[in-house]
Amino acid sequence: MDEATARCLHDFLDVWAKRQPDAEFAVHGSRRLTYRQAQIASYRLANALVGAGLRPGDRIAILAKNCLEYPLIYVAASRVGVVPVPLNYRSAPPEWQYVVKDAGARLLLAGQPFLGSVDAIRAGLGSVERLIAIDNGPGTGERTTLAEDRPSDVLRQRWTAFEDWIGEQPPHPPPSLVRPIGPDDDLLQLYTSGTTGQPKGAVLSQRAVVSGAWQLGQCAHRGEPGARSLVVGPMLHAGVIWSTLGPLSWGASLVIVEDAHAAEVVRILSEERIDYASLVPTVLHTLLSTVPDIGEREYPSLRLIHTGSSPISEQTLLGAWAAFRCDVVHGYGLTESSAVLSVMAPEEYTPGPDGRPARLLSVGHALPETELRIVDERGAPLPSGGVGEIVARGPQLMRGYWRRPEATAEALRDGWLHTGDVGMLDADGFLYIRDRLKDVVVTGGLKVYPQMVEQALLGHPAVAEVAVIGVPDERWGESVRAVVVARAGSDATEAELIHYCRDRLGGFQCPRGVTFVKALPRTATGKIMKRALRERYWAGQERRVGGA
Repeated sequence: MDEATARCLHDFLDVWAKRQPDAEFAVHGSRRLTYRQAQIASYRLANALVGAGLRPGDRIAILAKNCLEYPLIYVAASRVGVVPVPLNYRSAPPEWQYVVKDAGARLLLAGQPFLGSVDAIRAGLGSVERLIAIDNGPGTGERTTLAEDRPSDVLRQRWTAFEDWIGEQPPHPPPSLVRPIGPDDDLLQLYTSGTTGQPKGAVLSQRAVVSGAWQLGQCAHRGEPGARSLVVGPMLHAGVIWSTLGPLSWGASLVIVEDAHAAEVVRILSEERIDYASLVPTVLHTLLSTVPDIGEREYPSLRLIHTGSSPISEQTLLGAWAAFRCDVVHGYGLTESSAVLSVMAPEEYTPGPDGRPARLLSVGHALPETELRIVDERGAPLPSGGVGEIVARGPQLMRGYWRRPEATAEALRDGWLHTGDVGMLDADGFLYIRDRLKDVVVTGGLKVYPQMVEQALLGHPAVAEVAVIGVPDERWGESVRAVVVARAGSDATEAELIHYCRDRLGGFQCPRGVTFVKALPRTATGKIMKRALRERYWAGQERRVGGA
C-alpha cells in the first residue's frame, strides 16, 4: 500500500481486510481479532456512532488503558468523521473534565477501572450526552457486562456496555453520510501535556496522520504484512501513530500490552515473535536497568526498535544495541507534527574514527516531503552548524489548536511549525536536539543548553537520572543547577559531580550546585516537569526565558 491508496485512516484496514482477511490484526492477552473481524467490528461501531446522532466533526472522549477497542475506535470514527479525543488515564479527574469540556465531547467511552472516577465528575462534563463502558469488547466470544461485583447498581444504570451498544448494529459500512469523509477532515484531537500551562488540543487531519504513517514506513518501519508490532506506549497520545497506525498501514499484527512492566515486556520481546517495537527512552532505560538477564536472552524475530518522544542518552542507546542485537533508531517529533519529523535510519549510524557509531545523538534526517530549518530569534534561517529554534513544514503538521486562534498563529507561521525546541543541522542535514527553548539557561549572557550538561552527568556511574535547570544568581542572572536522582548504593557528593563536569564541559556550562532528590517530577506522559523544579528557586521572581 502507498500514500495514494489510502486517503483516510480506515482505508488501511479495508485494504488489508480484503488482501488478508484471516491474518491477525491485533492480540491483547487472550483476545484476538483477524483483519476481517476487526473490519466488521469497526462497521458496527461506526453505525453505533451514527445511531447516537453524531455527525462529522463531533468529538468523542476515550479514557482507557491500551486495549483492542482503541484501534477500532480510531478506525470507526474515521469512517464517519467523528473525532476521538483521548484522555490521559494518569492525569487527575479535573484535567479529564477540562479536556472534555474544552473539546465539547458528546460521548465518553471509559474502561472499567475509571467508571467511578468519571461518575464523580459527571455533573461537570458539560457536553457529554452518553457514557459507554469498555470491558471485554468484540472478538472474545463474550458479551460485555457491567457485573454486580464491579460498579454499583446506580452506577450501572448510568452506563451502556460497549458490546451491548454495538452488538445490534449492522456488520456493514454505515449509510451514506451528509458528505463523504476526505483527507481534509479532522481525524484526531490530541492534547499537549501542559508543561507550560493548560493543555491545548492539536487537531490532526486525515491527511496529516496518513502522511505520517506513510513517511515512517518509507524510512523507519520497512515492515511487511504479518510482522508483529509490540504496542507498549499508551495509545492515547501521538506515539500511537508510529506504534499502531503506522504498522496498520503495512498490514502488521498489533501485540497490545496494557502496562509496561519491565520483565513482561522483555519476555514478550523474546518469546512472542515480535518483529518491531516502539519503546520510548525511559522504558528502554528501565528495561536495561531492572531486568538482570536482558542481554542473555534471545530475540529471534526482533528486527527494529524505534525510540523517541524524549532525548536518549548514549549509554541507553548503546545498551539497547548490545542487549537486543537489532537495529535501534531514534526519531524526533511533536504532537503537533503527527508524532514524527525526522528519523535516524539504521544505516546512518556509520562507524566513526574510533570505531564507535558516529552521530549517536542525532535524530536523523527529515522525513520524506518534510523540510527542517534552524532559525534565530527573528525567524531568519541559520547556516549549518548554527543553533536556534527548529521549524518544520510538511503534510503531517496539525491543522491548528482547537479553538485557540492566537496559539495557532504563534505556532504556525507562513506554513512553518515553530517547535519551541532548540537544535542544530549539520552540513549533511542531520538534526541534533539541544533543548527546549524555554529551558535554555542564560548565565552571564551565555546560553547553556541543559541537555548537554545532562548528557555529561549521565556518564557518571552514580547518576541514574538528572535534570538541569537555571536558578537565580545575583551576579550572573542565572546559574546552572543539576537535580540528580542517584543510583541505589552510590555515595557521590555535590563536589564530585561538579568536578566531573569540569573535565567534560566549558566552565560556564558546569553546574554551580547539585540537588539530590528521590524522583523527578513528571507529567502524565512521563516528561520531566522542569517548571516544577524551578518553582522553588524562582518563587516571587520573574524568570527571563533563555533565547526569547
